[in-house]
Amino acid sequence: MKSTPRTRKLGETVREALAEVLREDVSDPRLDFATITSVQVSADLHLANVYVTTHGDARRYEELLEGLRSADKRIRGGLARRVSMRVIPELRYHLDRSVDEGMRISEALKQVPPTLLHDGE
Repeated sequence: MKSTPRTRKLGETVREALAEVLREDVSDPRLDFATITSVQVSADLHLANVYVTTHGDARRYEELLEGLRSADKRIRGGLARRVSMRVIPELRYHLDRSVDEGMRISEALKQVPPTLLHDGE
C-alpha cells in the first residue's frame, strides 16, 4: 500500500482507536496481551492492514488471529464510534513478527565472541 502523509496520520489514529477497542469493548481471552503495532490504510480508505503481535508461540499467534477475526464486527463497530470516517475500512489482520526477530537477533549477538565485536583495539 502506498503511504502518504494523510494515510500515515489516519493509520496512527486508527491504531490508537483499535487498541482502545480491544482494551474496552472486546472480552475475548485470545486477545489478551495483543498489541497493535501499526495500521496501514489504503489510499481510498476502504482497506486497513492491521499488524499485531502478542507473547507466546506459533499457536498463540494463531489464536490471536482467530480471536481478531471472530470479533471483527465488534472491533469495526468500536472503531466507527471512535474515529470519524465516512467509510470504516475492511480490517485485514497480519502478524508482526519484528519483535520476535529482534529478540532472535539480540540472542544471536550474545553468542558472538568478544574478539569479533571490536576493531582490533
